[in-house]
Amino acid sequence: MKSFKVLFCLLVSALFAFSVQAQDTPPETDLLESDTPSEDIYIDDIVKRRLVEENRITEYDHVREADIAWERRIWRVIDVREKMNLPFAYPEKPLFDVFREMAENGEIMVFNDESFKEPISMEDLQGKLNRIDTFVNFNYETYEETIEIAESPINAEDIKRYRVKEIWYFDEEASMMKVRILGISPIRDVYDDETGEFKYPEPLFWIYYPEARRTLAQHRVFNENNVIASMTWYDLFESRMFSSYIIKNSNVLDLRLSDIYEGYESAGIDMLLEGEKIKAELFNFEHDLWEY
Repeated sequence: MKSFKVLFCLLVSALFAFSVQAQDTPPETDLLESDTPSEDIYIDDIVKRRLVEENRITEYDHVREADIAWERRIWRVIDVREKMNLPFAYPEKPLFDVFREMAENGEIMVFNDESFKEPISMEDLQGKLNRIDTFVNFNYETYEETIEIAESPINAEDIKRYRVKEIWYFDEEASMMKVRILGISPIRDVYDDETGEFKYPEPLFWIYYPEARRTLAQHRVFNENNVIASMTWYDLFESRMFSSYIIKNSNVLDLRLSDIYEGYESAGIDMLLEGEKIKAELFNFEHDLWEY
């Protein structure tokens, strides 16, 4: 009986010592907290978004040359100042910054022409992405003028329009009209250095869209109605959720609408009406195929 009491006392003291040690030991989360990257702890959201990072694109359907019964090329312009196109100029991550990042990281090839025959080297690309300005600096003490050269990068605010080249074609196998974007180009307005008057729009470079689709699927588009929406630039272009107007269609003289209506008093309205006429022709072509 005496040995049983001694054993019981030893057991109680051991349990007490274990409980005291457990209280002095910090929890396991505290020990591992220092090993957790800060970006995984301090996030500007409810959860860390990973859906876009794991996004996958839908590959193009295989199309045989013999199945293309009709084809027409269209050039259109997306103006980022239109209400529907405001996501193109979202200050946090506009489309131009996405293109710049993709090109500078070597994720895509950029071209100097819309036929994708003249690749732009990294050195020439930096020359296009950075603007060189010259200005006269007057020294009021010595009364001397010095010419200084300053290099400044082209900002997304300088890009007001994007030019899109696409192909509309009728697929006999699928018996439907389809459209495929070939290229996208950011347009920079060029002004006269002396007078400040607008001279002409200049395409900075051309992105080959079929190559850029996979990378564009990793960049989220801001959605005003639902910030958590996982729409990407790939989704936006594939679903054609943008507003645009046509500036050219394939023709024997390779003329733009601005060349055709040059000198007209109401050239702007005439070009818009002609663009709407081309849109109607594309719609009516497929519709008339099923007319009995």
